Amino acid sequence: MKKITLLGTGLIGTFYTMTLHSQRRMDLIHNVCSIPEESAMDFARKWNIPRYTTNMKEAIEDPETDVVIVALPNNLHKEAILMACKAKKHVLCTKPLALNSLEAKEVLEAVEEAGVFHGYLEDLVYTPKTLKAIEMVKNGSCGRILWTRSREAHSGPHSAWFWDKEQSGGGALVDMGCHCIEIGRSFIGKDIRPVEVMCWADTQVKPIEAEDHAIALVRYENRAISQIEVSWNFRGGMDLRDEVSGTEGTIRLDHWLRTGFEVFTTGSTDRYVSEKTESDVGWLFPVGDEVHALGYPDMFTDMFDSLEQKKMPKETFYDGYVVNAIMGLL
Repeated sequence: MKKITLLGTGLIGTFYTMTLHSQRRMDLIHNVCSIPEESAMDFARKWNIPRYTTNMKEAIEDPETDVVIVALPNNLHKEAILMACKAKKHVLCTKPLALNSLEAKEVLEAVEEAGVFHGYLEDLVYTPKTLKAIEMVKNGSCGRILWTRSREAHSGPHSAWFWDKEQSGGGALVDMGCHCIEIGRSFIGKDIRPVEVMCWADTQVKPIEAEDHAIALVRYENRAISQIEVSWNFRGGMDLRDEVSGTEGTIRLDHWLRTGFEVFTTGSTDRYVSEKTESDVGWLFPVGDEVHALGYPDMFTDMFDSLEQKKMPKETFYDGYVVNAIMGLL
């Protein structure tokens, strides 16, 4: 059993905690850090976490902590990871790994020098559908992969810091493009180098300095193309889809809007429906088990099994660095 310090209590910290504290898992959060103190205290009480603090250094250096999970705004990732390395704590970090490629390279070198276990928490390559699709690709079902397409679009993020380029490092491309890039890499092959990128990005609707819509292409050395589509201007929920095309087959995945669960109601449910759902009346498309649909259980199983078995997980800080490097060129 590993004791975990969680940094951050926003939406992603909540999803992580829902996953880790369900299904009688042994690896539990025992310390949570957030500001203001009321947020940390309320979160700890809700999830039965014995300790809470507003001091990040104190949380990371907790002598009982084995693993630090970074679920903070992007501009705080580097500071938290370097603190974890100094304290010789294993560290898992949400996407994107860092604010930019230079910071990503710095934290990658830091974890390697410190000799600590590191995992990149890219949940969308761990969804049940994606894991099955990757297995089929590796088994040759699609032949040689020619093209992938990954799309994530919704009406915009929940937390205010996403809209601030200084804290986030960018707009929709940074927020969601990191998912799409790694999904494309997973289908095309992580051992195949990206060699060329091109991108169109613009601020179409939102009153922000960063992009709220982008379309990008990444070409790999084997001539495969990865297509990326992201938007904070899509209405009607969250559009989360992937496609793979090869010489011998095609795969199409719809993770969110068309899952076979459809509800019509004339009255407000006055309850949370699913992530990024804009309305609780009319036709609704709930997701039966969000944490599973988004890949969190398989992701954390891979991370903690790999830690115990002293092997690298499927997603490491190196993968996060590659993603940051590609985004920096778009």
